[in-house]
Amino acid sequence: MSVNGGSGIGRRQALGAAGMAACGVAALAACGGGESTDRQAPGIKGKVIAKTADVPVGGGTVVKQYRIVVTQPSEGVFKAFGAACPHRGCAVSTPKDNVMTCPCHGSEFDAETGAAVKGPATGKLVAYQVKVEGDGIVVV
Repeated sequence: MSVNGGSGIGRRQALGAAGMAACGVAALAACGGGESTDRQAPGIKGKVIAKTADVPVGGGTVVKQYRIVVTQPSEGVFKAFGAACPHRGCAVSTPKDNVMTCPCHGSEFDAETGAAVKGPATGKLVAYQVKVEGDGIVVV
């Protein structure tokens, strides 16, 4: 029976429906197919996220602590990207042959630009500026 005595829905039903709608909106937002909204971990700026010796030419390394992939597409050139695939948010794999692959649906990303080269993802990985300081790779 409704709170107001009429034939409408009750307060609990209305609140439950509103909660379900909010959850649905959040779930849809997390499944977008555009650009990734991955953000770097707080306090990472200026920190060493990887050692140059750990990032092979044509490959790279995934820094799970920060959800970042560090690549070296050519000798002495280091790049960093958010590891979250813009398709569904899965973490991309360690780069091989200058390609990062998402294990969830097979999207592939260029290790120099972060651009999707094979779908279903269409957006780029989030890029971070880095510099080499000594033997460390630091987010600028």
